[in-house]
Amino acid sequence: MAHVISDECISCGGCESACPVGAISAGDDKYVINPDECIDCGACADQCPVSAIKGE
Repeated sequence: MAHVISDECISCGGCESACPVGAISAGDDKYVINPDECIDCGACADQCPVSAIKGE
């Protein structure tokens, strides 16, 4: 299951640079994770300063 970014996202960009497969990109109001590319490694969640990223 892919990780998801909640509305608590502050758009800091830390998750995008932490993703080893490039599955994260800037959305309209928060960053988004492409579920087809996410390998569910959790690197993004470890990097998030506001714990806005959770596994589904």
